Amino acid sequence: KEGKNVVLENGKISDLSKRAIAGILDMADALTAFGNTIPTSYLRLVPHQEAPTNICWGARNRSALVRVPLGWTGNIAMAATANPVNPPDVPPNGSKQTFEFRVPDGSADIHLTIAGLIVAAEHGLEMKGALEMAEELYIEGSLYNNPKARKLEQLPASCVESAARLEKKRGLFETRGIFPARLIDYTLSHLRSFNDGNLRRELHGNEEATRELVRKFIHCQ
Repeated sequence: KEGKNVVLENGKISDLSKRAIAGILDMADALTAFGNTIPTSYLRLVPHQEAPTNICWGARNRSALVRVPLGWTGNIAMAATANPVNPPDVPPNGSKQTFEFRVPDGSADIHLTIAGLIVAAEHGLEMKGALEMAEELYIEGSLYNNPKARKLEQLPASCVESAARLEKKRGLFETRGIFPARLIDYTLSHLRSFNDGNLRRELHGNEEATRELVRKFIHCQ
């Protein structure tokens, strides 16, 4: 805002950021339609792989869907702090704190994924109860063995399921004509063409079939 990073406010995640994060969480399942576009994408999104499966967010937490990485919150020269014996060559210019969406992989359509994240962040800024949602879906520390995890919604487990989530929330993407209806229709058709709803079950214990699937989609096509 006005050329300044507003992720933080008084050294903490700002309410503006929390609203944007809430919007991303609310649309995260449907965003997989653009960020996880092939069947092997969903072999990564399984528990205990440092990949997100639950719809939540947290600080410095690799099991969270939206992660707030470690950052310096003051107006200081970060390079000089990390390397105190070297003189700073870049003057400090304010906080560079970010938050990251950890779901997409190499199959992502980067343009549609970024457009979707913008739509989702804007949705959060306008959504009633966004701050309450952000508070409810915040996870402190590791998600594993956390009793709160059992109450969290899950990401899709296949392209077919991703299509179902997108179809349910397509109205949010089509708002203001940012995502044309024809684009959503094409995406739904493409994802459903993989017919992978039972893929995890079919591949369970079959290493050769898994390797063959990986070879088939190694170039994300």
